[in-house]
Amino acid sequence: MKCENCGKNDASVHFTQIRNNKKTEMHLCKECAKQKGFHNPLDDVPFPLAEFLNSMVKSGGTGTDPIARLVCSECGMRFIDFSRVGRFGCGNCYRAFRAPLEDLFRKIHGATRHCGRTNQQVDHTVKGVVEEEVRLKDELKRAIEREDFELAAALRDRLKALPSQSEPTESAQQDG
Repeated sequence: MKCENCGKNDASVHFTQIRNNKKTEMHLCKECAKQKGFHNPLDDVPFPLAEFLNSMVKSGGTGTDPIARLVCSECGMRFIDFSRVGRFGCGNCYRAFRAPLEDLFRKIHGATRHCGRTNQQVDHTVKGVVEEEVRLKDELKRAIEREDFELAAALRDRLKALPSQSEPTESAQQDG
C-alpha cells in the first residue's frame, strides 16, 4: 500500500481515528507521518531484547562470518540485523535462520524443543495409555495375521475403550 500523502513510498504508519461514530483512516510513509506530526514514541527507545540477543549471538558481524552472511530470501533481512533489532522481517526468517536460532534457543532455554509444563501424574498416566495402545495394536495385528478374528474383535473393542489422548484422564479431572 502506497502512502496516501506522497504516493511514492510504502505506507508504514497506519492511523485510525473514530470521532462521532465516524471512522477515518490514514496510511502514510514515515516521512509524511513525521511531517503531519505523527511520531511513534517507541521509535527512539532501545529495544532490550535486541541487546540481549546481540550479546547471545556469537557473530562479530564480519563479512567472513557465515552467520553474518545469512539472508532471508523473502524479506532480505540479514541474521546480524535480527540480532541488532530483535525482530524478524517476515515468517520465512524462522526457516532462513534456523541453525543459529537453534543455537540461540539452546542457550536461552537449554533445549531447542519446547516441552511445556505438565502435571507429572497426568503425564505418567497418558504415557501408560499410549504404551497400552501400542501393545494392543501389536497384538491385534498378530491376531489378524493368525486369522484369530474373535481375539482380534476383542482387542479392537479394548482399543476403542482406551481413553483418548486428547480427553483428560480421571486423575487430571480430579486435579483440575
